[in-house]
Amino acid sequence: MSTLAAIAVLAILIFVHELGHFVAARSQGIHVNRFSIGFGPILWKYQGTETEYAIRGIPLGGFVGFPDDDPDSKIPPNDPNLLRNRPVLDRAIVISAGVIANLVFAYLLFVVQVGTVGVPELQYQPGVLVPQVVPEASTAATSAGIQPGDIILAANGQVLGASPDARTILMKTIQDSPGKPVQLQIQRNSEKLSLKVTPEQGEDGKSRIGVQLLPNGREVRHRTHNVGEIIKAAAAQFQRVVVLTVQGFVQLISNFRETADQVSGPVAIVAIGSNIAKSGVANLLQFGALISINLAIINILPLPALDGGQLAFLFIEALRGKPLPTKIQDGVMQTGLMVLLGLGIFLIVRDTANLGWVQKLFQ
Repeated sequence: MSTLAAIAVLAILIFVHELGHFVAARSQGIHVNRFSIGFGPILWKYQGTETEYAIRGIPLGGFVGFPDDDPDSKIPPNDPNLLRNRPVLDRAIVISAGVIANLVFAYLLFVVQVGTVGVPELQYQPGVLVPQVVPEASTAATSAGIQPGDIILAANGQVLGASPDARTILMKTIQDSPGKPVQLQIQRNSEKLSLKVTPEQGEDGKSRIGVQLLPNGREVRHRTHNVGEIIKAAAAQFQRVVVLTVQGFVQLISNFRETADQVSGPVAIVAIGSNIAKSGVANLLQFGALISINLAIINILPLPALDGGQLAFLFIEALRGKPLPTKIQDGVMQTGLMVLLGLGIFLIVRDTANLGWVQKLFQ
């Protein structure tokens, strides 16, 4: 059931995105002849008065189709309600509406989360948590004997108290000590240990020990029935996640070689969502909001076959006073679509191969 819940969340987010395009077009009287969730072969369809509604076999997104270039369309090429015959602003509204819909939907999910289960807040406890150690025998952390679940209480005699600054202080101590031993005081279950770790300098010049670090504490939720407080708290959550997501994309682009393996496809996202769904509806709502924001930011990137790529063409058209030749636009878009589909298939195959039950089949 948790897997179905995660799949349902993704399907809803894709539906919301395409619905944004659809509503923006129809509200302006622009003709729409297709509304599809997924790509490829049609699994189910319904023919409305003007629009064909369909679910397709490749679950890598969806699309809203327009009759502008449909050879079977009976609409005259000079019809003012064809998308291509509308002013740049009208077309920009239609193209950007999917991104706007995903952002608005993400905010509404935060509103529901805050209004039903409350605002999550971390109650800080002394130390910095080590949730994960890089699984390589050569890292400084494994050589020093640091284990997942350890809580680092002090570094070089500096106590890491119950504060959001504790993680920052520890990271700075590590980064400022390339090749120099750092004395750590660690709590492991009920036992306190003293370990010495020597940070290793990476290719980027920063020192690291090969662990993930998180603030130590437990999450508590504060509920409120005040509508104003709910709206304010949801806005704060929304802003925080948008900023963190944008920062993540900037880091991915600027350090692609080091971060490329963190890119996940639909299979991995469903697997993560399935685990999150098991922990409760509150976390599933946050998962949905996070993916909706990611979907919006990905689509606004100026890449071929994405909304941002089409907006880039419109921007060029506004500057030139006329659109780029159709052959150029079609060539760029078709190439971009093939690249995105190829990347999607690669991620599906890779993430499927990394699933636990699949790996057991080959053991």
